[in-house]
Amino acid sequence: MRVLNGMVDISKKAIVIREAEACGRIFLKRNTIKMIEEGSVEKGNPLEVARVAATLAVKNTSVIIPYCHPIPIESVKVLFEIKENFVDACVRVKTSAKTGVEMEALTGVAVALLTIWDMVKYLEKDEGGQYPITKIEDIKVVKKIKKG
Repeated sequence: MRVLNGMVDISKKAIVIREAEACGRIFLKRNTIKMIEEGSVEKGNPLEVARVAATLAVKNTSVIIPYCHPIPIESVKVLFEIKENFVDACVRVKTSAKTGVEMEALTGVAVALLTIWDMVKYLEKDEGGQYPITKIEDIKVVKKIKKG
């Protein structure tokens, strides 16, 4: 019989301070970027909604990633940088736990970018209902720290 493992046993690990930062990018039409900057997107401010969505995603990562341990989230920071044809998003997460927070940071940034897409998709579609410009790229962990 083949044994399939589930969650990693972290019961013997020490609680230490752990931090992770993940970043990603969404490419958008220049007009969409302008509307975000002007505050004229129909659904509201995509960056503020994405900030809340990212925070909720971080706090619920263990619910949507099957083998991810539930851990206490002590800090979430969501940062955006608007450029000419894209928005960069970064999510920094901090905890005191037995396991890291990189999955939480990755989930947060992915949900932030998806939320932006959802809020501006009406601006991004072409005549055929497709998204020729819109894409999400480069979601990755850019920093991981373990203290203790």
